[in-house]
Amino acid sequence: MNEHILLVDDEPLIIKGLKFSLEKDGYIIDVAVDGEEAYTKTLENKYDLILLDVMLPKLSGIEVCQKVRETSDIPIIMITAKGEDMDKILGLEYGADDYMTKPFNILEVKARIKSIFRRSNNKANQTPKQLIAVDNMVVNLASRSVMIDDNEIKLTAKEFDLLQLFVTNPGSIYSRERLLEIIWKYDYLGDYRTVDVHIRRMREKLEANPAKPNFILTKWGVGYYFKNY
Repeated sequence: MNEHILLVDDEPLIIKGLKFSLEKDGYIIDVAVDGEEAYTKTLENKYDLILLDVMLPKLSGIEVCQKVRETSDIPIIMITAKGEDMDKILGLEYGADDYMTKPFNILEVKARIKSIFRRSNNKANQTPKQLIAVDNMVVNLASRSVMIDDNEIKLTAKEFDLLQLFVTNPGSIYSRERLLEIIWKYDYLGDYRTVDVHIRRMREKLEANPAKPNFILTKWGVGYYFKNY
């Protein structure tokens, strides 16, 4: 089955170029030109990925991302015309898995999309239920779900990718550079704060006290690791 992508942008030339190029690669592309239309389409259709511009009429891309994240962990790539770091980090804070800054190279867009779908296909082919229990947390690698004290914890796709790497390799220390290489699978041009933002958000969701984490620990000057169990 061809992957179904929602492309959200209010610039006709960008929509035309991306839609044409992605459809040539076999993707099914739906288009929305404002935030309200985008969110409505996510309720009416099942998408495999969303390419979401930050600056949109009616609802901003950030607001759409927040609404989608209330019910879904579908991969979201934010697209922004601004170069400010805060815009990029803000997108990740609200649940985006990745971001790109305009102008971008269509080949890079395709590479990032293929990387996301490759990981999804690999996970779909994994053997059934794999449960890892650590203290009061249970991670189901097959269903990609997390329970803490019988409460389900909602993680984004990237957050779960990171957690899966950590829990299956307890005690192994990963630098930010190595995490970008493993999880994002492309050259991230040295913006290592992406990893820090994801780790902070994960701690806020998983830790009883994010300031004194029990699960995801820091080796200062080296990297991050999951507690030995």
